[in-house]
Amino acid sequence: MSTLTERTEPAASGYRAGRTLPLRVELARQLKRRRTLIMGGILALLPFVLLIAFTIGGDPGGRNDRVTLMDTATASGANFAAVSLFVSAGFLLVIPVALFCGDTVASEAGWSSLRYLLAAPVPRARLLWSKLVVALGLSLAAMILLPVVALAVGTAAYGWGPLQIPTGGALDTGTATQRLLVVVAYIFVSQLVTAGLAFWLSTKTDAPLGAVGGAVGLTIVGNVLDAVTALGHWRDFLPAHWQFAWADAVQPHPEWSGMIQGTAISTTYALVLFALAFRGFARKDVVS
Repeated sequence: MSTLTERTEPAASGYRAGRTLPLRVELARQLKRRRTLIMGGILALLPFVLLIAFTIGGDPGGRNDRVTLMDTATASGANFAAVSLFVSAGFLLVIPVALFCGDTVASEAGWSSLRYLLAAPVPRARLLWSKLVVALGLSLAAMILLPVVALAVGTAAYGWGPLQIPTGGALDTGTATQRLLVVVAYIFVSQLVTAGLAFWLSTKTDAPLGAVGGAVGLTIVGNVLDAVTALGHWRDFLPAHWQFAWADAVQPHPEWSGMIQGTAISTTYALVLFALAFRGFARKDVVS
């Protein structure tokens, strides 16, 4: 198969590699796509689904002696937002990250437009960088959208009040807002591994579904392995082992050690995967 090589002729007057495929252009393209709109709608709809579930099910508390975060969902808008993050962080929020990062390069290859982008000419590193930044930006926006809508819905339904701690005590509204921002930031960092997997696979295949499904599948495998207690301390090296460490941030006296370890593990894996994606794509025969 032939290889699409970079041009060796002198650059045209006014050509600047750093100005090709601007972020605003890539962002506008991705925002107009149907999958972006559908995913945004699903995340915005989830708090309403939870509200209906709690309305039909009645008071979530009092079922047993052990009080959990779920039991405090109807205490205030802040609690409802925290519960929305809790029920979605393990799987639902994996989907937009895998979708936005796995559908980047692979979709262009599937449309047979990738080689034309490179012939524009858009340098390969620049193309990947623009697509990665936009994909991560959309992933972060998805994680912000869910708690913001949940906070609005929960406040309308249950009122504006402090964040009730399952183990006792409460966080005032100002502190609760700050802690929820920390939670969102940590969830985003913990999902960087899924983003790295999806982005790397996107540079390896012309099938977007394969990249997205592969990233989701490997993330699920990580969750399964973390449930295998026989692995002992080896689980500490699994990103999934630290995905709910953010719960330590919504305590009267927060504990940061778990979040620090989780951040270190996730960013290490992600940087390696991103580096593999850039290295592999730089040497790839582009024929699509």
